[in-house]
Amino acid sequence: MDFFFNPDGVAIIGASDEPSRVGYNILKNALEGYTGRIFPVNPKYDTIQNVPCYPDVDSIPEAFDLAVYFIPAQFLPETIRACARKKVKGIIIESAGFAEVGEKGRRLQEESIRLAREHNIRLWGPNCMGLIDGHTRNVFSFLGEKRLWDILRPGNVSLIVQSGMLSAGFLMMILDRGGMGIAKMCSIGNKCDVHEGELLEYLLNDPETDVIGLYVESLIDAPRFMDLCRSTHKPIVILKGGQSPAGAQAAASHTASMAGNYTITSHAFRQCGIVEAYDVNELADVLRGFSKTRSFNTTGGTAIISFSGAGGIITSDLLYKHNLPIAQLCAETYTSLQEVFPAWMPPSHPVDIWPAIEKNGYERVYTHVISALMHDENVDSLIIHLLANRMDIGYLQELCTLKDTLGKPVTAWLTGNGDRLVEFRKQLEDMGIPVFEEMSRGVQFLQAARTHFKDKGQNTSPRSLPEATAPRKATAK
Repeated sequence: MDFFFNPDGVAIIGASDEPSRVGYNILKNALEGYTGRIFPVNPKYDTIQNVPCYPDVDSIPEAFDLAVYFIPAQFLPETIRACARKKVKGIIIESAGFAEVGEKGRRLQEESIRLAREHNIRLWGPNCMGLIDGHTRNVFSFLGEKRLWDILRPGNVSLIVQSGMLSAGFLMMILDRGGMGIAKMCSIGNKCDVHEGELLEYLLNDPETDVIGLYVESLIDAPRFMDLCRSTHKPIVILKGGQSPAGAQAAASHTASMAGNYTITSHAFRQCGIVEAYDVNELADVLRGFSKTRSFNTTGGTAIISFSGAGGIITSDLLYKHNLPIAQLCAETYTSLQEVFPAWMPPSHPVDIWPAIEKNGYERVYTHVISALMHDENVDSLIIHLLANRMDIGYLQELCTLKDTLGKPVTAWLTGNGDRLVEFRKQLEDMGIPVFEEMSRGVQFLQAARTHFKDKGQNTSPRSLPEATAPRKATAK
């Protein structure tokens, strides 16, 4: 699969010089990030975007590894033959009009597969967005968002999405939200040849990928896919489309997928240690949590720090609902907490720290309570509630160190408003603590993390890349 991600030369078939055309975006993206040789193909132009253009594949004077295809579907067989003459290794087909549109498209897709196999060419797609690499900045995609290059940051999360527009929208949503960088985004559409199992295997061996998320409507080789999931310590989070009869029918017309029996599939997922998500926001939240969680020694329960009694009660109820144990604090911890609490209020758990804050201020209370709870042998994870507009990020420096050195995941629920809320959340997540906008979502993540690390072993330690990593600048062609 590596020639898709790191090709030696790329042809853009259907490149355009008109900003309103999809072929313009594909070429522009390639020129912006990819540092190798680029060959636009379109008989209408001599140059496109200041790059020499060729009327057809045969006219390209050099060999190259990869072609990105965005012209009408019926020309694909002819293009495969031409690419074979150039010793091309792979074609990313971003056009639609294949098996998803009916019998005629299905026959065209099958003919293309036959030709590609005959000439030892791999086909990615069709009906897809292509791929994006957050580290190399290789973007072989029709994505036309102008903000992409400002917010695309390298990270340790990779995605395999069986959709074109969903993958585009999902990518922009998580990049715009921040808190999670991208290793690789793979949009595979109809997956007529390259499928989720092959890409999963590639990503399991990718040193830049620590966490993998998928949206799939079907599995090409389910036994092999399950074996791969079972074999790895990397968290795998899946949103499965086609769970209902209506959803399965829609999947057949979307990407020509046979969705299968969801009940059986869901049980198989659990047996292989796969984490399931049920909407795109949950998928993004769980992936972001795993991207910042190195390990989880699941030997105790969850501790709660809240600035509100009601907040502690609601969080306790959510832990109970998700069958998660609440920590039984040691006597020594209560003794330590009393040092910052007023004499009239003995500390309890969940730890409502507001009376202590009124007595001793935010910095002393947060730092003291965090240290006491994180060092409690009965605490294996922490949920912390924070007031963005009244706090300094420095109060939480020790927490970021302790969560990794002690193997105790932390989730934060943050309240506040305006620019300060946005900035505080960014600072916190840059430091490695996932922030959840709903208490329930943070608890859902802890449930997923507890299950994953308990099933896969407690010594797993995926690295979390600093979210402030600067993107590599593209060099001139």
